[in-house]
Amino acid sequence: MTRKDLIDKVAEEFGIKKKDAEAVVKFLFKEITEALKKGERVSIQGFGVFDLKEQKERKIRNPRTGEVIEVPRKKKVYFRPTFKL
Repeated sequence: MTRKDLIDKVAEEFGIKKKDAEAVVKFLFKEITEALKKGERVSIQGFGVFDLKEQKERKIRNPRTGEVIEVPRKKKVYFRPTFKL
């Protein structure tokens, strides 16, 4: 399902204009993104949990040159679905 598909479904389900449905979907994604940026966990009952995990600093090898590159630590978003899915 794409963002456009989701907008179409929201518009159809609630009988609203696609422009309004798009605003709702954008708002939802913006709020989830902002919460994750603050380091908050986003839990949606019956769907799942979005959480940040820190990936450790690591070394990788460039397969073309053989050069060893150090990749700095970074945060990644993980999604854990509920058992109902």
